[in-house]
Amino acid sequence: MSQIVRRPTRQVRVGAVRVGGDAPVVVQSMTNTDTADVTATVNQVQALAEAGSELVRITVNTAEAAAAVPRIRARLDALGCRVPLVGDFHFNGHKLLTQEPACAEALAKYRINPGNLGRGSKRDEQFSTLIDTACRYDKPVRIGVNWGSLDPALAARMMDENARLPRPLDPEVVMRRAMVASALESAAKAEELGLAGDRIVLSCKMSRVQDLIAVYRDLSAQCDYALHLGLTEAGMGSKGIVASSAALAVLLQEGIGDTIRVSLTPEPGGDRTLEVRVAQEILQALGLRAFTPQVTACPGCGRTTSTVFQELAQAIETYLRKQMPVWRSQYPGVETMQVAVMGCVVNGPGESKHANIGISLPGTGEVPVAPVYVDGEKTVTLKGERIAEEFQALVEDYVRRRYGS
Repeated sequence: MSQIVRRPTRQVRVGAVRVGGDAPVVVQSMTNTDTADVTATVNQVQALAEAGSELVRITVNTAEAAAAVPRIRARLDALGCRVPLVGDFHFNGHKLLTQEPACAEALAKYRINPGNLGRGSKRDEQFSTLIDTACRYDKPVRIGVNWGSLDPALAARMMDENARLPRPLDPEVVMRRAMVASALESAAKAEELGLAGDRIVLSCKMSRVQDLIAVYRDLSAQCDYALHLGLTEAGMGSKGIVASSAALAVLLQEGIGDTIRVSLTPEPGGDRTLEVRVAQEILQALGLRAFTPQVTACPGCGRTTSTVFQELAQAIETYLRKQMPVWRSQYPGVETMQVAVMGCVVNGPGESKHANIGISLPGTGEVPVAPVYVDGEKTVTLKGERIAEEFQALVEDYVRRRYGS
């Protein structure tokens, strides 16, 4: 599908999911429920998985949350939802995994933050406990360094070293390098403790686009560990979507990244699965993966004062996404289908011909008919009040004929 050449990294198995190596870039997400609330967490994990999240991370921050993890896993399995669960640990993960061995076993991967593991010998002891647990249960670990919780001792050391240089670097450059150093030093320590390199995933989360790009370029040049990408605290709505897309697209285009998450702040009562859809659309826009048929639609102008093409484009896009859970197994390859819904004669026929199936609706003052093109050939002209329903039926028929066995 794509001409993007991914940088070679070690492949990590997370349950049945492959991350890194020659595996496709993996989409993951994270719940925002109280993990101790088994029902709420199961419902959200299932929704994220159905939306296309291939890994789902859950917070494990209390004894109650840790005790709930095996029940969450069992409930998901009973529902036929096999998505691997990743435990997100900060501050007390060493205690929770030790005290709740069933939690340690039920999780497919652990995520730890070296900046939140204490200081000095205490930090080393807690880190060792976490890695020993991962080795005991044969679980991969994501060592996730975060700009907001960088190990202060490491940052201070590198700042001091920089201050002694004849020409000190900008403090922001030093902080970026400290992020990379924290990840690499922690990975080296984990390997010393017995965790294999193909059981390690690294991430260096930043909240600004240019910082993230610079850090991951540096990190990828210095190691061959599988890398998880994500702009942390990306924000809400269009700001978060645009910032995440800008950062991740640059890195993915350069072949950097094996798994991604789009960390959107949901609106109150908003749909948590939006972050999954955005991640999928980034990968599909770059040609790295295909998840659902794509709809090409014109933006509209003075030639298209009617809203018919907008309403039809929205209806078709919603319909295609809803059909994908069924179509994915019945019609292999349907996710690569291109559908065009155009609003006037300027680009309508041309775009429709380039799509697998397309419709060119009449613009202002044009003859009220809508030619339909299938694989480049005009097949039928629709008119009247039922154009939307008739075009959807044509799309359904095309899927059955083109992608059915």
